[in-house]
Amino acid sequence: MMLRTVTCCAMIVLTTVGMAQEPAKANEDKNVDHMHHSFDNAADWAKSFDDPARDAWQMPDKVIAALKSKPGQAVADIGAGTGYFSVRLAKSNSKVQVYGVDIEPSMVDYLRTRADKEGLQNITAIQAEASSPKLPVSVDLVLIVDTFHHIPNRVEYFRKLGASLKQGGRVAIIDFKPEATMGPPKEFRFTSEKIVAELKEAGFKQSEKHDFLPQQHFLIFKK
Repeated sequence: MMLRTVTCCAMIVLTTVGMAQEPAKANEDKNVDHMHHSFDNAADWAKSFDDPARDAWQMPDKVIAALKSKPGQAVADIGAGTGYFSVRLAKSNSKVQVYGVDIEPSMVDYLRTRADKEGLQNITAIQAEASSPKLPVSVDLVLIVDTFHHIPNRVEYFRKLGASLKQGGRVAIIDFKPEATMGPPKEFRFTSEKIVAELKEAGFKQSEKHDFLPQQHFLIFKK
């Protein structure tokens, strides 16, 4: 998130989400453990990603408050997409440095242009790879929003990601619950137990859990 396909601050935010059901046909092989889907037309996706109606269930202000970022921290929005969370983080009172990361070139270009238009000099758009966010600096927090289910080889990915965290750095994962009424096909909606188990295997321990989001898990981990 962003890992966009994932195939795609010091927070890392992976934000790849559809406003409704993501297309079930995105994966032909149902044996894979992640959902491959292209998000290559940023202008079209912005209509849903940045739809004001999303705020009702995504609760971005409440999420950002729960993250408790501090002034001067680095924030990476992996799977940043069109900047739904990146822009809000950049404008928040903490004034963190945001790294908006995505593997889709059109998303990276869109976010860079949006940041320029809105005068947000504390956003840097980063072109990532499926296996790495390509972060130029170490970060304090990783936020992965509605993108966890897109990440291939997740345990290995998070092991590598740990090297980009500062001491005491955190990873926050927000992703759709199995019973959610929107999001990816049900085979790509994971229980909180599965997410915790995979992060544990990658060297992380759950440190916080928030239950206020109606459609998604909100879990925070430390190395």
